[in-house]
Amino acid sequence: MYVFDRAAVRRHRDRAVATVGAVADILDDAAERLLDRLDDTTRRFARALDVGGRGVVAPRLRARGIETVSCDLSPRMAARAGALAVAADEEFLPFAPASFDLIVASLSLHWVNDLPGALIQLRQSLRPDGLLLASLPALGSFAELRTALTEAESALTGGAAPRVSPFPDLRDCATLLQRAGFALPVADVEDIRLLYANPFSLLRDLRAAGEANAILDRDRRIPPRALFPAALAALPETEGRVRVTLRLAVLTGWAGT
Repeated sequence: MYVFDRAAVRRHRDRAVATVGAVADILDDAAERLLDRLDDTTRRFARALDVGGRGVVAPRLRARGIETVSCDLSPRMAARAGALAVAADEEFLPFAPASFDLIVASLSLHWVNDLPGALIQLRQSLRPDGLLLASLPALGSFAELRTALTEAESALTGGAAPRVSPFPDLRDCATLLQRAGFALPVADVEDIRLLYANPFSLLRDLRAAGEANAILDRDRRIPPRALFPAALAALPETEGRVRVTLRLAVLTGWAGT
């Protein structure tokens, strides 16, 4: 089943190369939360694959003394990682079996149509006893924005188009890892609360990160002029700032021996 327009995902990532620095703090926070899991194991890793790290993950892995190859659907975004980088589709990985002993996918798998298949390919790319660390938005991420957009568009037009990506339920994530053949699969959640003095900055940040709407069935027409002002005005506030939540599903799994 195809949910996402992969060509649009690539275009969004290509454009975001010039703007992704504006959301470095958020990407850094997500990467640090994920890589903290490395401190929970005594295993030492020699060669890693950074999947879609947007130039944030690879330097951190190299700082740990780990040789790192980076890949991204966008050739321009892949190049941000420096050193060894290739353009690659997460759904058709070009790496030989047992190429890496660590794979890190920070906020990079949520635009994949076949997530179980992508996880199987990642597991096959790991050496025996290799580790996968992945994070992606889980069900509940940006729920405030989804609700506000749906209610505002329904009020304006009598209907609502899909404008926020569907996300997996946390309860399904560990099951997906298990189905893909990972041992000791674990999925937990961390909530990152984002506050904005100017609610339009939320939309700018999503676009800057390459996270514009890439749903295959999205409405291609220009939205009503009043839609986004009405939706953003309805977002909940904390201390005078609008609030949205990034619910981060953190996945860990080991390749079998």
